[in-house]
Amino acid sequence: MSQMALRNVNAVLLTERRNRSNSGKKRAMKVELLSGCNDENLDLSRGVAAANGCHFQQPPTLPAYRASQESTFAMETAPATEFGSAELEYVVSEDLKDLEDAHVQLTTLLERLDSKEWLVVCEALTHTRQLAIFHTKLLLPILDVVVGLVIKSVKNPRSALCKTALMTSTDLFKAYRDQLLDLLDPLLLQLLLKATQDKRFVCEEAERTLTGMTTSISPQPMLQKLQPYISHRNPRVRAKAAMCMYQSVSRLGVDEIKQYGMESLIQLAASQLNDRLPEAREAARNLLLNLCTAYQKCPDAHSMTDLEAAELECKRPAADPWEQFCLLKLSPITAQAVLRVTCIATR
Repeated sequence: MSQMALRNVNAVLLTERRNRSNSGKKRAMKVELLSGCNDENLDLSRGVAAANGCHFQQPPTLPAYRASQESTFAMETAPATEFGSAELEYVVSEDLKDLEDAHVQLTTLLERLDSKEWLVVCEALTHTRQLAIFHTKLLLPILDVVVGLVIKSVKNPRSALCKTALMTSTDLFKAYRDQLLDLLDPLLLQLLLKATQDKRFVCEEAERTLTGMTTSISPQPMLQKLQPYISHRNPRVRAKAAMCMYQSVSRLGVDEIKQYGMESLIQLAASQLNDRLPEAREAARNLLLNLCTAYQKCPDAHSMTDLEAAELECKRPAADPWEQFCLLKLSPITAQAVLRVTCIATR
């Protein structure tokens, strides 16, 4: 009986030793899978192949693998790193200097403006600014192509390139003024869109370009170009267009306002009084005040027919000329809104 019990104890001890030995082997196997190259697919394939009697070449050690990867990465990214590390300097127009080899730069200008390397394009845009400022006539024969390539850079998503192109547009406006009218439509749309962007330094540069445009191009044709954007579906575009319209009208004299049409201007301004954005409403109020002042300086800027005068006398007798004009040319609700703005401001 005692011998049988001893055998049972020995069997239990032998079984425990075997289990401990197997668990130790399993732990060692797990450590081996986690060592070396950190590639789960490779480790798993090695385990399956070892079970089938196949052999894999020993992977490189972790330090050697890292060194190899860093070397490969450096070789692949060296040109891009060197190119991207260059600093781009924004030079204001007053600090630009004349080109020593203007004719030489002109020969390759179009090719460089259309380059795929954005730093090359930025350099070409700076040369375009220098040519526009110091050699205005040299750029005239290819001005339409240059403007098209500048628009391409303005539309570029890279902010640094976009800002450089906006600065170039400002200098082109100052140099060529009304000569850009036939080329203005696609550029004007891009300027209005860029002035509504969330990137602050691009938005501010676009606003400066719009100001340069309205101060360089004659007001009357500029107003005709801006008029379609007053009713644009994008409220931010409408607001920027209203701001530009006010800046252009501010440059008009009384006779020029009369020539362009006081009626159409007051209707455009009134349409912005209830716009969604406060910027548009503010521009509309400023424009209405400007128009009111111009009308008071020359009340006969709009001569009424006898029929209009009789109709107005029935609506409101003995009204002042500006009030008469608003009541005659606008709907009653719109006229009251316009008079509320202008009368409060002039008291």
